[in-house]
Amino acid sequence: QVQVAESGGGLVQTGDSLRLSCAASGRTIAIDRVGWFRRAPGKEREFVGFINWGGTATYYPDSVKGRFTLSKDNAKNTVFLQMNSLKPEDTAVYYCAAGRGGLTARAYAYWGQGTQVTVSS
Repeated sequence: QVQVAESGGGLVQTGDSLRLSCAASGRTIAIDRVGWFRRAPGKEREFVGFINWGGTATYYPDSVKGRFTLSKDNAKNTVFLQMNSLKPEDTAVYYCAAGRGGLTARAYAYWGQGTQVTVSS
């Protein structure tokens, strides 16, 4: 089994930056990619990017490209989501997920509990 846990959410103002962490443990050999998703109140879950387990390749949708950056500390099995120039519409619960990976939630078998990010205007 794989366990993932997010941390780093909080309340920030428009234009601020925030870095979320996703720590993976357990049978990490089963992880090909770590993805991040978010769910805003009243909206469907949205994909915000993935990084391969080696930390050498990333993918972002146009909605966050240029503002969000994924990186990985291989020694600590931790993935970071650096979010810059935050906007109120970035307010959501952010989830990290691990597994084979892809653009949809069903590509990930292991999910964290989520961390709240609130951007005030």
